[in-house]
Amino acid sequence: MKFTRVFAFMALAGLAGSAFATNGYFSHGYGMKAKGMAGAGTANSEDAFGGANNPASMAFVGNRIDLGADLFSPIREVSNDSAFGSRQTIESDMDLFLVPEFGYNRVVNSNMSLGVTVYGNGGMNTDYQAVPGFGTTNILGGGGSLGVDLMQLVIAPTLAYKVAPNHSLGVSPLIGYQRFAATGLSSFIGFSSNGAALTDQGHDDAFGFGVRVGYMGKITPTVTIGAAYSSKIDFDEFSKYAGLFAEQGDFDLPENYNLGVAWQATPQVKLALDYQRINYADVASVGNPVSNLLVLGQPLGATNGPGFGYSNVDVWKLGVEYKYNPKLTLRAGYSQGDNPISAADAGEVLFGILAPAVIEKHATLGFTYTLGSGDEVTMAYMHGFENDVTSARPGGAFGTSVDTIKMYQNSLGIQYSWKM
Repeated sequence: MKFTRVFAFMALAGLAGSAFATNGYFSHGYGMKAKGMAGAGTANSEDAFGGANNPASMAFVGNRIDLGADLFSPIREVSNDSAFGSRQTIESDMDLFLVPEFGYNRVVNSNMSLGVTVYGNGGMNTDYQAVPGFGTTNILGGGGSLGVDLMQLVIAPTLAYKVAPNHSLGVSPLIGYQRFAATGLSSFIGFSSNGAALTDQGHDDAFGFGVRVGYMGKITPTVTIGAAYSSKIDFDEFSKYAGLFAEQGDFDLPENYNLGVAWQATPQVKLALDYQRINYADVASVGNPVSNLLVLGQPLGATNGPGFGYSNVDVWKLGVEYKYNPKLTLRAGYSQGDNPISAADAGEVLFGILAPAVIEKHATLGFTYTLGSGDEVTMAYMHGFENDVTSARPGGAFGTSVDTIKMYQNSLGIQYSWKM
């Protein structure tokens, strides 16, 4: 069966890893149609990615399978001006990733649809080699290559129901799987509550659960609104890294929500606007400030230990879709979000070396071409504009100098869609 083969491929490919770091460590969008519009998908119902965008949209999608993959290239580098006698700049070796995604939807009756969306998050995927001329010492003073590897895969079975002809509600239980590894952090062993579970322990994995709910309403023939809320995905602890992440290795996917409106301005032109909120600060291992270590003396891995210092972020996404002819639809978009890493806290820039998620602005292009069979080919391109954050490194055991973390990124994705 076509669905079984595609889903098996998707599940296996998803375990290969993901590396999105566009809005913190969330993707700028899910599904190539939304990605071509800078991620504005809350009030659109054009594919089976409702489990990631808005579960209620699946009531209007019809029978379809969507299989896509992004070739994602984040370029990350860190510079330090004096800790090694002169300015040193190290670029992460990990700069090309294949990130798959999958959606399926089946109409049960005129009011109800069932489906599943499989998607990935990530972005804390870095690999910095040793500082030239200093043997195996990396830029944080540890031994060997420095970096982290985080992959998050979410499976979202979805039920959508039309409570009225133009209004629907949806729910997606979220089944999460993640794996993580860290290397080169030996210089922090003295600052950990469990130095044997801090670094170089290989990959560890964890499972977690949450839920996403949504609403979609076609309030006029040309205006559609949507809203979706996702709870925190509560994961098991990474026991191999209980001395790194706050709360003895806990690393949850944060609560988030989004609001959207789509306006069919003309038969050919549609505009879509989304607002997204991601509450990173509510996850201790991500949001706790590094000052918990430097000021309060709470060690890494402790219940109130330091995190990456990520702030909550607000993201605005604006997309446009133009039906050039019955077979070809063109898309473009722009998004503006907050930088979760602040230069005001030197420790957060220091820890941000491991995960320099500093991108604020994205521009996208995309298209869909409908084949003679009715199937679709969709492509989307994204550019994340370069951004950097600079701050003095905390003194004492960390040395006194200035760190700069910098990133820009590109992605090119393709999706094939079967209509059934």
